[in-house]
Formats: sequence, structure tokens, C-alpha cells
Amino acid sequence: MQAEPKNSLVGEEYEVEVGPVAHGGHCVARTAEGQVLFVRHALPGEKVVARVTEGEEGARFLRADAVTILDPSKDRVEAPCPFAGPGRCGGCDWQHAKPGAQRRLKGEVIAEQLKRLAGLTPEEAGWDGTVMPAEGDKLPAGEVPAWRTRVQYAVDPDSGRAGLRRHRSHEVEPVDHCMIAAPGVTELGIERRDWPGMASVEAIAATGSQDRQVILTPRPGARLPLVELDKPVSVLRVEEKDGGVHRVHGRPFVRERADGRTYRVGNGGFWQVHPKAADALVTAVMQGLFPRKGETALDLYCGVGLFAGAIADRVGDEGAVLGIESGKRAVEDARHNLASFDRVRIEQGKVESVLPRTGITEVDVIVLDPPRAGAGKQTVRHLAGLGARRIAYVACDPAALARDLGYFREGGYKVRMLRAFDLFPMTHHVECVAILEPVAKRS
Repeated sequence: MQAEPKNSLVGEEYEVEVGPVAHGGHCVARTAEGQVLFVRHALPGEKVVARVTEGEEGARFLRADAVTILDPSKDRVEAPCPFAGPGRCGGCDWQHAKPGAQRRLKGEVIAEQLKRLAGLTPEEAGWDGTVMPAEGDKLPAGEVPAWRTRVQYAVDPDSGRAGLRRHRSHEVEPVDHCMIAAPGVTELGIERRDWPGMASVEAIAATGSQDRQVILTPRPGARLPLVELDKPVSVLRVEEKDGGVHRVHGRPFVRERADGRTYRVGNGGFWQVHPKAADALVTAVMQGLFPRKGETALDLYCGVGLFAGAIADRVGDEGAVLGIESGKRAVEDARHNLASFDRVRIEQGKVESVLPRTGITEVDVIVLDPPRAGAGKQTVRHLAGLGARRIAYVACDPAALARDLGYFREGGYKVRMLRAFDLFPMTHHVECVAILEPVAKRS
């Protein structure tokens, strides 16, 4: 017997009192019937009219947008970006909130995830509850920091205009200026020209160098357009659907600067998108680990070698660093970037596969910067068995961080200190660095 089809509630409107912030850029509310709503474009304590964007009768929760603000929060501002708001660009979550309020909301999310998933209070995590703005981001309400050095624009297939995806949608919101894009990206003029036949255009403006990179992904069968940009680029590449790359001109990488070193980052590879992020995170990790001369270290999910290079500088010629990274091109870049260190080795593969094969049974310090899903129980259990005196965990997702901190606690580690950084203003994203140490100090 087939189940009765459920009625869609999309478009239904409810007048609700907005409750606390939730992980993901929305707040929690309930209808008069007790139905849970995840409401975007709202702030805690407001009374709003929420219009359902996803969900059906009997669903565990509904998604909705606040389309009318009946009783605004004192933290509310008029969204500076003309493309923000219900049904518009999904790149930012908190354009309607004052900068200080955004950081408080992110702090509340971190605290809630720590409590729910790790059983930790902020005090137990060595955290004072604050989320620190990046240097240069302390702007008045109504102004937007231009921080994003890497922007991937989607291209509307009908108009050929570049834009950004709408929230939880493949639809493109054409924009003529992204307010959070860094000046080096904006200067390229991606939004001011058409891109017929292209599926996406990625623009990169490196930090600490004048390198700019544009990566085009064409739709099947499309011809490369005549590209005229407002500023020169160090490399213009076209990525074909079969994975092949046609380099139109220039070198296939950009040069980034952090911790006094230059790092090669190729093929649109991963690098922190805020210009101050790499230095801020290296500082936090090094202050937490305090690597000593002659120590051994692991850098897991090491990318192009940012933390491995910083640790190698500090442990000296008598120390040793092993980095593990799954991306082939990132490993090539890391080996190039760290070639001057005789005692640094970079292995390619997934951490959970490579680490057991190394035969390493003991290490002094560890840094891990896993993807958004976190490291997971198996990897954490292995790391906890290596007896490191300090572990630095860099996390872009507070839920994954909290889960893994819970696993570390099971493995005999406690959080010594946690710091949170607002490296993604106007969005719900936040970066954390947790420093762990054994509950029982090793002799």
C-alpha cells in the first residue's frame, strides 16, 4: 500500500516569536501548533511573519524566511547588500545583524554545540565565550568588510551573467558587486561582463602577492569566450568536464604569504579565504603547542604545508615533522613549499589510512585541520594513543569540533584552551582552535 502524499506547506505564513540561534545561519521558532521552524533573516527575540520555503505536513521541522519584521531586535540593521534577503543570494546569513551581534550569535552556537555534543561548558573548554574579529574587520554597523579572497561565481545559463547561488538552491542570483569580495577579486570585473557557455568562474586574489587567478568551468560543448578582464591575472585556466585543464596563459599557481613564508597554492587549491586568517591561525596554533627544539610533530590534513612549515621553523634541524594530505596537487605544493626542511616529510593519502601505516607510536605535538565533517572517532582514537603533550585542533565547523572533542575526552585528553575567530563576517561560519593536553601528564 502506498503512503498518502503529504501536503506541501511551502508558501504558508506564520506569525511567530523567534527563539535562539541555531547552527547554520537561522533561528528556531515554533508555530501555534508547535511545529518547529528554522527561520532565516530573523534574530532572537523578534516577532516576525515567517514564510515556509521547505517542508510538508508532518515533517520534523520546516524551513522558512522572515518576510515581515513585526517587532525588530535592537541588533537589527538594514542589510547593506542589495542582494541579501529572502529568496535572494545565499552567500551571507547575517547581513541584517550588527557586527557585534553576529559574533555573539556565533559564540552562542559554539557554546550550544560544546554542551550538546561534548558535554563541555565554555569554562571547561578554557574559553571566555568571545568570538574575536579579524584585524581590520572592526567596522561600524551597516558597513561590510571586503575579506573574501576566493569567490566562485555561478553563471546563469540563460543570461550568461555571473552571480551567486540562492540559499539551498541551484538558481543563480546575478550580482553586479559582491560586498564581501576582497578588492583584488572585485578589481577583476567578473560581475561586469557576460560569460556565455560557462558554468562557473572562480576568482582568486592571493594574500601577500599580486597574483590573481581566474578559473573557468565551461558547460559541455561550450567554446571559450574572448576573455577581457579589468585587471591582469597571473593565470587563466579552463577546467574541462573530464578533469583535464587547459591553461590559457601564466603559471598554474598563486603565491600566498603567512608566518613570514611564501606558499605555492596550485589549481585553485585550499587556502584560508580571509587575508588575515592564515597568520591568525598559525599564531593561535603555535602559542598553544609551543613547539620545542628537537620535537617530533604531525600535521594532519596538512594542505600545502602551512602548519608544517611553522612547526618545522620552531623544532629546528633536530626535530621532525610528518604531514599527511589526500590531495595530490596539494602534496606536490607542500613538498615544494617545505623543500628547504630536511626533516619534513609529506605523505599522500587519507589520514585514517596513511597514519596507521607510518608505524609511528609516539609523537610530541599534533596539529589537525580536518574538513568540515571532522576527523571522526577512529582517527581521534589513534591520535589519543600517540601520547602527544599537546594537540591543536583547527575547526571550521563547531558541531564537528564538539563531536571530536568528546572522542578525545574518551581517549584521555582535555581541552586546555579554545579560541574562536570571526574569519567569515556576514556568514554563519566561524573558525576555532582548540588546544588539548592529556588528563594525566606524561613523565
